[in-house]
Amino acid sequence: MAVNKQLDTLELGEQAFSTQSHQFWTLQIAGWLGYAIIVFLAIVRPQIHQETFNLSGQLLNLVIETLSGFVLSYLQWLLIQKIVHLPFNRTLFYSFLSAATLGIIFNVIKLSAYKIIIYQQRWNETWDMLEFGGWLLFSLSTMFVWTSIFFVMLYNTKLQKEHEMLLRAQTATKEAQLQMLRYQLNPHFMFNTMNAISTLIYKNENEKANEMLDKLCGFFRYSLDKNDKSKTTLRKELELLELYLSIEKVRFGNRLTININICDEVMNGQVPCMFLQPLVENSIKYAIELRKKGGIISIEAANVNNKLLLKVIDNGQDLNENVRSGFGIGMSNTKARLDAMFNSDYSVTIDENFNHGTTVSITIPFETKNHSR
Repeated sequence: MAVNKQLDTLELGEQAFSTQSHQFWTLQIAGWLGYAIIVFLAIVRPQIHQETFNLSGQLLNLVIETLSGFVLSYLQWLLIQKIVHLPFNRTLFYSFLSAATLGIIFNVIKLSAYKIIIYQQRWNETWDMLEFGGWLLFSLSTMFVWTSIFFVMLYNTKLQKEHEMLLRAQTATKEAQLQMLRYQLNPHFMFNTMNAISTLIYKNENEKANEMLDKLCGFFRYSLDKNDKSKTTLRKELELLELYLSIEKVRFGNRLTININICDEVMNGQVPCMFLQPLVENSIKYAIELRKKGGIISIEAANVNNKLLLKVIDNGQDLNENVRSGFGIGMSNTKARLDAMFNSDYSVTIDENFNHGTTVSITIPFETKNHSR
């Protein structure tokens, strides 16, 4: 599990880096091409008709200016990537301090290239503070704009990554909770079944006890095969339920009658694993076990307005009201699993009529394996 989480984190980081890198290079290339076009239209083009104008020199100077800005902004990107993990205030301070430094370097490169290419002078010849300051304002602004863009890009990616990791952590927590709730069912069911086997042995009904034990082993073998899944199809769930009922029929014989009324349309609907077993177990405990004549348990399922409606109905009439109050761990566990799996998008109603039995109705979203709502 820990290895899988580490692999998920690495995969998430690689995806974020790939997307971020693509965004950077797209923005970097498009941005500096736009810079070159703007400088050409605003500064170079108006001077074309002047007699002393050197078009080739101006274009060469523009290329050098653009390429130097491209390299410096790339260095700024690398720097911000290194410090983005620092506290926000420190990251902001170092980012714009480096932007100011690179802006000065950018200004020196531009002014030097201009002196050498356009006026054939030495790179530092006849400089004055007014000229340098005029160029510096534009150079600093350029680097500050790029820094702001990079800063927003990196922090946005960082926040997205943290949000996705949070969602994955929440999902992992929910899955762990579902597994924990499901694991509660097996010991609970085993305790009841082993108690029944013990009773059969005490009554010297060894053949029934042995048959029940064999069926119990088959039930757990089947359930362990599904142990890593939180959901299964209703069809598979009914197969597991039939194994459970074969165990109970050893106990109750003709006293236990099961009616299943489920249309084919919902057989592929997704339900929580071991979902029906605790509900049927409750009905057996409260409607069959305490009645000498036994009883009938009916299981129904239908698609109602894109919701899967499941009903477990028993005819446990004539029982004392105190006997049927509360449904123990089976129902509380079922409600907890539904809440963890579907949040509030489910309903559970228990209609207790002490003259005609009890109906447990559960509504969940109707989902199939290939399509979910």
